[in-house]
Amino acid sequence: MNSLARIRDDLMKEFFNDWASPNFVVRPLHGRPLPEDFAVDIREGEQAYTVQAEMPGLRKEDIKVDIDGPRVTIGAEVKQLDEKTENDRVVRSERFFGAVSRTFQLASEIDSVGANAAYHDGILTLTLPKKSSAAGKRIAVH
Repeated sequence: MNSLARIRDDLMKEFFNDWASPNFVVRPLHGRPLPEDFAVDIREGEQAYTVQAEMPGLRKEDIKVDIDGPRVTIGAEVKQLDEKTENDRVVRSERFFGAVSRTFQLASEIDSVGANAAYHDGILTLTLPKKSSAAGKRIAVH
């Protein structure tokens, strides 16, 4: 009986966790739901931080990086477009659309003027020089 109660509790917990997930209410009309986040590696050097974020399948124009003191926000707008031709129709589409972002706070404030962002082969690389005080700024992705 104890194992049945545990299974029931696990099922109820899973059901209500789905309700609490951001992808439950806002689901794409078709395709997979958005990932809740993306993988990020952060390395600290003496003069700067280096951040690498896995963001495959995006255009660099759709990626936004905001810096506010020690806080860095990386976001992207992902769009799914169905293509139809005269003789073809979309039979199945598993790509998604919507927005995804991550915010993290570093130990030192960032010199937003000297910050650099590059996007190549699905990897966003940020070079974030350290500074004692900085004003917020959005940087361009190259």
